[in-house]
Amino acid sequence: MVDFDFGKRLRDLRLQSGLTQKQLAARIGVTTSVVSFYELRERTPSPEVLAKLADVFHVSTDYLLGIDKARTIDVSGLDDDDIQLVSLMVQRLREKK
Repeated sequence: MVDFDFGKRLRDLRLQSGLTQKQLAARIGVTTSVVSFYELRERTPSPEVLAKLADVFHVSTDYLLGIDKARTIDVSGLDDDDIQLVSLMVQRLREKK
């Protein structure tokens, strides 16, 4: 059995992004109470809403669902030099640990 809490992951991503439940709800086209229900594990998002959440937080749906444990960084829209810089920063941070 997988010990995974979608609601906690959603809440953590929302807070890390500096969004309120109301702001997130507006972005994905649901009510604030629905976002609250997701975070409290009282409801499960539809596939369409799940895709919108992944887009808002720049993560995969697999990450949101706990299937993929690794969080990825969306570098779309960056040029090659910027991608290289991001990669270098990630490498240095890993070496720091």
